[in-house]
Amino acid sequence: MTKRIIVGVTGASGSVLALETGRQLVRAGAETHLVASGSARMTIAHELGADGLAQLTSLANHAHSHQNLAAPIASGSFRTDGMIVVPCSMRTLAAMAHGLGDNLLTRAADVVLKERRRLVVVPREAPLHEGHLDAMLRLTRMGAIIAPPVPPFYVKAASIEAMIVEMAARLVGWVGVDPGDKLTRWGQDNAATRRSF
Repeated sequence: MTKRIIVGVTGASGSVLALETGRQLVRAGAETHLVASGSARMTIAHELGADGLAQLTSLANHAHSHQNLAAPIASGSFRTDGMIVVPCSMRTLAAMAHGLGDNLLTRAADVVLKERRRLVVVPREAPLHEGHLDAMLRLTRMGAIIAPPVPPFYVKAASIEAMIVEMAARLVGWVGVDPGDKLTRWGQDNAATRRSF
């Protein structure tokens, strides 16, 4: 059956990881619902160029305004299989940790948590202070998967692009979608992900 996944994008740096995550969800045949925060639009334009948001939107089956709290993904009665917040700013992480559904992205994450669905959070900040760590601990205790974009060096990726493919494949897998041959599994050779793209 087709998986239905929400992709939340915030203003943290790492728009290229959101783009690759979207591509892999499309390849896997998932139905996607995209919601980008107001700050995300600025970061996307800076990191991906003027057409960056259009690139992300073109990958989604449905794109929702972060201000539209009447969107289907704001309700638990709308069935989804999970949500990936990639990248996740510390502001959004704190809002999710404290149940502040003050925009569609944080409301959708709150719904995913309360319905006991998979929430994969990709925090992009370093170094981390106690408040950041406390928020991550709160989310973990509520069932979220905290997944900083840590490069899996053992795969010996030939380029930054190949490493991004690997990191996105892990996110896709953690939300319950099979990333196929995009993921190098320990003990298995997967030369496709090691070549330069």
